[in-house]
Amino acid sequence: MWHELMTTDTKSAANFYTKLVGWKTQAFAPNPSYTMFTVKGAGVAGLMALPEPNSPRIWLAYIGTPNVDETARQAEGLGGKVVKRPEDIPTVGRFAIIQDPQGALFVAFTPLPRPTPPKGTPNVDAFTWHELMTTDWRGALAFYKSLFGWEETDSMDMGPELGTYQMYGWKGRMLGGMMNKPKQSSGPPAWLSYMKVADAKKAAATIKKLGGQVINGPMEVPGGSWIAAGLDQQGIAFAVHSPKKPKASAPKAARRAAPKAGKKKTAARKTKPAKRAKPAKKKQAAKTRRRAGSKK
Repeated sequence: MWHELMTTDTKSAANFYTKLVGWKTQAFAPNPSYTMFTVKGAGVAGLMALPEPNSPRIWLAYIGTPNVDETARQAEGLGGKVVKRPEDIPTVGRFAIIQDPQGALFVAFTPLPRPTPPKGTPNVDAFTWHELMTTDWRGALAFYKSLFGWEETDSMDMGPELGTYQMYGWKGRMLGGMMNKPKQSSGPPAWLSYMKVADAKKAAATIKKLGGQVINGPMEVPGGSWIAAGLDQQGIAFAVHSPKKPKASAPKAARRAAPKAGKKKTAARKTKPAKRAKPAKKKQAAKTRRRAGSKK
């Protein structure tokens, strides 16, 4: 439902992501110290300084739930840990920061009820995929299925080193995938959010120009889209995704010519055939009869 970047340098981060993804920024009216990334005026993500010196620098994904307090209690019963107890965000909703049994962080979030969608409703298309890199994807999937009702969808064999890439969704909508981290991969289990861009290959080059690092890709994935994973200037992981481009339609000149050709054919079909000329002998006989009649 929402994504939030917690970092040590909000000014640098704002510059990095606005140039990379094309987002704009604006202050959150109820709390000007909180910055929103926007697309066409609609909020898509938040940006804030670390609340405490030992807080992790991270992109946090907010997962919707009808009752965040109940979700927090259930998470603990399933082997998770509540890092920040449920708390209200004035005018927005109620949230809790939770760590799954393998150690990945996320936010459980219950928005305040509203009679009509508020202006600036988050554009979910700004983030197209959510990937969990963990130490036990089967255990993690069981945890999230119990907590949020997610469903197993497709899976893909990534080879002997990486194993299975398991995809998941909710009510028919594909949400992302999860897999075990490669043995050589450092860092704890974590969620990786994919941001939508026009061209992942160009975005990878931009990451380097802006002082970030490309750690995977750019590469084409099954289905024809492209991805790249990187680290921003503060070392925070993220990924970009450009969907497969639709096939190009016929050139405009060809489209203009097609209707005209059809009209000509139609006109040709409507033209009446020319009348047959009568044989010369019959014409002469008819004239002779008419002359004879007039003399009488």
